[in-house]
Amino acid sequence: MKVDYFKYHALGNDYIVIDPNRTKLNLTKENIQLICHRNFGLGSDGILFGPIFDGGGIKLRILNPDGSEAEKSGNGIRIFSRYLFDQGYINTNSFTLDTLGGEVLVTILDGKGELIRVDMGTVTFLSESIPVAGLSREVVDEVLELDKGSFRITCL
Repeated sequence: MKVDYFKYHALGNDYIVIDPNRTKLNLTKENIQLICHRNFGLGSDGILFGPIFDGGGIKLRILNPDGSEAEKSGNGIRIFSRYLFDQGYINTNSFTLDTLGGEVLVTILDGKGELIRVDMGTVTFLSESIPVAGLSREVVDEVLELDKGSFRITCL
């Protein structure tokens, strides 16, 4: 089976873009793990599967190397936006992508697809919004006790 793919990198992350409009591929958890494996596959921080045109918008699935689906990835969204630009899928400087984590506003700042801004939303440290178990609070620089020792954590 021939699979067309593109590999991009941004700020230390590398992703494989698989376009379902060019390649018909059943992405199972096992397939994703093998493709992303750095010794036995192509190697990447994940797979960007799209664009999926559903209901008038552009949908993106962000697949982690373990086969799970991520809500958002800033670098992944920037990479995917560059792919959309390179392939001529978009003809405007500002557009939205639909991800598992909701809609994301993307702006191409330079007309060449080299400077891309992604609105990831507002960060929150509130435990009920993350969610984190326990009392309602901001989870910033807390001590987490585990069998292997103590760790300082911040959740967002």
